[in-house]
Amino acid sequence: MTADPAGDRLRIAVLCPHFAPDTAPTGVVMTRIVAELAELGHEVHVVTSLPWYRTHAVEPGWHTRWFRREATEWGSITRVNPFAGSDKRNLARRAAGFVGFSALAGLASLRGGRVDAVIAMSPPLTMGLTGWGTHLVRRGPLVFNIQDVFPDAAIETGAITNRAIIAVAKRLERVSYHRAAAVTVLSNDLHDNVVAKVRASTRGNVRVIPNFVDTVAIRPLDRMTALRSELGIGDETVVLYAGNVGFSQSLEMVVAAARAMPELTFLINGDGAARTSLEELADDLSNVHFSGYQPVERLAEVLATGDIHLVPLKAGLGRVSVPSKTYSILAAGRPVLAAIDPGTEVPRILAASGGGVCVPPDDLAAFRQALQQLADDQSRRSKMGLDGRSWVEHAASPAAVARSYADLIVELNRRR
Repeated sequence: MTADPAGDRLRIAVLCPHFAPDTAPTGVVMTRIVAELAELGHEVHVVTSLPWYRTHAVEPGWHTRWFRREATEWGSITRVNPFAGSDKRNLARRAAGFVGFSALAGLASLRGGRVDAVIAMSPPLTMGLTGWGTHLVRRGPLVFNIQDVFPDAAIETGAITNRAIIAVAKRLERVSYHRAAAVTVLSNDLHDNVVAKVRASTRGNVRVIPNFVDTVAIRPLDRMTALRSELGIGDETVVLYAGNVGFSQSLEMVVAAARAMPELTFLINGDGAARTSLEELADDLSNVHFSGYQPVERLAEVLATGDIHLVPLKAGLGRVSVPSKTYSILAAGRPVLAAIDPGTEVPRILAASGGGVCVPPDDLAAFRQALQQLADDQSRRSKMGLDGRSWVEHAASPAAVARSYADLIVELNRRR
């Protein structure tokens, strides 16, 4: 081992599906964690994909080679072909892309000698075995970071129904957990989910390390943003959903609320597998606007555009997926209306921070009532925004998250 708690330098290999094309702090989770680890003096070597996620195609200027490697002041970044597919609803095609990317990432991760740890991020779930293969060659203990529990979320939404595929995915999940020296999850709910799937002797390996929010880059801004002007929105109250437009989110309920509340303006900002069908559903509504993912440097502006932010998740998903956007909304000083399973992580965050309210998932009547109450009470919204911002400044800093990973790596090496 090359480091100890006194502050010596760790050498870490990171395998993740997305990493920002530059080293500036951004909303991409692992990008900022790596930046903070580097700030602590550690050496980090990242293997990731060519930039592709915003458009589900490799971005211009990056598609000429399958492999790209660049040296940085803190280590290196190696990028490989993500095998992106334009049809986001074709699950077989997406699965094949994940397997192809994981295989290429595994090959690219083998060079460079011994490390103190291998951190592999899921989804895709295949990165667990990729990380294990890297561990076998480079010897550092495997830390398997779970952002969303798969296949549970896909089963709950009906995205996967084939029993054979479900059985294979569950088997891969268990194998990946047992190959890791530690499994990190974002919340107590995800902790309980994973612990229930592993042997009693390895349950202590499951650790909670939450995601962070960049309270410097994401801060309260004036609500009259350039994005409003670009979309033809004036100074009316804007109800905003920002994030992945997928089948896990109850966005059909949001459109139904918009249909019943024409006095409010709704904005759905993002892209995903469900966007086309959602646009068709809202085609006759003049108070519903859509916009695609914005550059990360506009994130604070996008969040400032909304007067009320939505975090809707379909029933049963609150314990297997933690919408990390909640932290960003609180950092932007805006109130949250969450429609999510009670007793799960987001309701706990909002109760602790005072930054929003929760209603049961998929309950249109309760959702509309809570939304109307927030729309009618600007002073209440302002207080929620102030309270949420104050809480997140103290509870979810990037530096604290990076230190948690460094401390875990030191502990795993000492245990060995």
